[in-house]
Formats: sequence, structure tokens, C-alpha cells
Amino acid sequence: MSRFRMPAAVAALGAGLLFTCVPAASAQSAAPLRALADRAHVRIGTAVDMTALADDSTYRATTGREFSSVTAENVMKWEAVEPQRGAYDWTKADALVRFARQHGQAVRGHTLVWHNQLPGWLTSGVADGSIGAAELRGILRRHIIAEVGHFKGRIHQWDVVNEVFDDDGSPRDSIWLRTLGPSYIADAFRWAHAADPGAKLFLNDYNVEGVNAKSTAYYELARTLRAQGVAVQGFGVQGHLGIQYGFPGDVAGNLARFEELGMETAFTEVDVRMVLPADAAKRATQAAYFRGLLDACLATRHCTSFTVWGYTDRYSWVPGVFTGQGAATLLDEDFTPKPAYAAVRDGLAAGRRAVSGA
Repeated sequence: MSRFRMPAAVAALGAGLLFTCVPAASAQSAAPLRALADRAHVRIGTAVDMTALADDSTYRATTGREFSSVTAENVMKWEAVEPQRGAYDWTKADALVRFARQHGQAVRGHTLVWHNQLPGWLTSGVADGSIGAAELRGILRRHIIAEVGHFKGRIHQWDVVNEVFDDDGSPRDSIWLRTLGPSYIADAFRWAHAADPGAKLFLNDYNVEGVNAKSTAYYELARTLRAQGVAVQGFGVQGHLGIQYGFPGDVAGNLARFEELGMETAFTEVDVRMVLPADAAKRATQAAYFRGLLDACLATRHCTSFTVWGYTDRYSWVPGVFTGQGAATLLDEDFTPKPAYAAVRDGLAAGRRAVSGA
């Protein structure tokens, strides 16, 4: 045990956890996370960097060994699959799906409709007025039907619409809202469901871990669309946290209200960043945050997966976006497990019965 004083709130969150670093060798000789997750009736997933998967044998082996679900970090986004209008490139996305099949993994599709990482031909056409509302709606429909149809039967869950609200719960300003109005959300779900009725279709966003204005906006949207018969079947909580901001309140209660609507929930992009340099206290707090999110999932009957947004600091997106921050994943840059890995491992080992009392 490290000799430091943990903040009381974090100590309560992580009660019962032993924050000790697990040597890499012992982690690899013990049961992998996916075996523990299977016993807990939840999928443990990771976002996958396809360049690392191709070039780094340790990354490839670890991805296959530890996880029962994979998400394309970038290669299923619109700019990647249709860089030129009408010219689709599924090469890297197909490679991930093949890898998943070879390793007995489910695949989460990410993402069909977003305001970022759109192809230049689309954004420039909307900006200069050469693509109007009717044409844009047709383009969106064709994109969703083409992508979902291409992977029909091979994608377990789709993030259909991603990040459509601001933190205050107001609709996010985007080319979709400005040009098509709010009906694009229902349309996207209808088109995705028609293209693959077997896939579970999710809303997905960040800063919606607890009960707040943004998550309540999603709750009201989901309730309204489901009442209209739209196949909104899941709510994806990204789970991008920073230890400097505190742990979100009432996470389990937030998940529970979506479950009461008849929806699945999932943590879809979990990482926990910190201001660098890392130290023992920060790593312990990080571990408690990972465990807090996982416990909320395991306490919710239909929380079906817990996905981390990358699992090694070697390939984490965080330092490139948040200046001076990082160390956000379960393993360090040398693939050595941190206390966060132990926290997730122990939480999965405890399982749903221990957490929920079921």
C-alpha cells in the first residue's frame, strides 16, 4: 500500500480495492480480463488503433488476449470509409472485423453520424451551398445504409448518433441540425435499423456519466423517440474522466433510468486522465475512478459492455489533445499494468452478484 492520504470521497469510492501495481508477467499468467468479464456477463472492450495492430506484435497479442469486444478508434468514421464521394474504402475496417472474428470478439461500430471527422467533400459542399437540405438528407441516408449494410450481421452495437447535445442540454450546432433540423436523429436510427435489424443501436456522448442537464436531454430524447417506435435501443456513456474534476455523481442512478425505458447501457470510451507527472496518489485515484464506473455498470442489469478508449499509454489520444495531461489508460507505455488494471480486474472478478446483491 502506498503511504499517502487519499481524498475521502475517492477513498469511499475505492473502498476495498488494493491499489498495487501488478507486474506484467503476473498479469499475463493470470486470467485475462475477458475471462473474468464473461463470468460477470459483461463484455470488456477496447478501442483499437489499426496502425498499432498491424505493426506492434505486443499490442496485437494483448488486444486479442484481454478483450472480448473491439471498437474501431477511427477507421469506421465517415472520412475514413468514404474519403471521395461514392468511393468507399472498407479495407481497414474490414481488417478489424476479421481480427475480431479470429479472436472471438464482438465489434462495436463507431460512429455513423457525428459533427467531426467528416469527409472534406461533404463539409465543403454544405459550406458553399452546393449541397442543400434535400441532397444532404439523401447523402446521409446512403451513408448509413451503405456502412451498416456492409457490416450487416457482424456488428454487435452501433453508435448511430454521437455527441448531439452540448453540456447544458441544448442541441449541438452542427451541419446536421442547421441543414436538416432535429429530425435527422430519428431518421438515422430508422435507416440503420432497416439496414441491419439485428444490431443494437446507441446514442453516445461524453459528460453524461451522472445525472445532469446533458444526460437528462438524452433521457428525454430517448423516451420521445422510443414512444414513436424508433429503434433507439442503447445509451452509450463515453466515460472520459479527469481525476482533477472529481468523480461524477449518481452514475448508477443515471444508468438505471435508461434501463427503465427498456434500453441497454454501455460504457463506450473509458479513460481517466491526469495532470502529469503521474504519481502513486494520482494512479490510485485513477484506479478508483475506473472501478467506480465499472461497478455502476455491473450494478445495472442491462449494462452490456465496458469499453476503454485504448488500454496502453503508448497509443493514447489524450496527450495530443489535453496539453500536459496523460497516463489515462490501464497499462503504461511499456504495457505494464497499473493499479487501474488491477481495479478493473478485481471488479470483474467480483462480478454482478457482489456489486448488485442480486
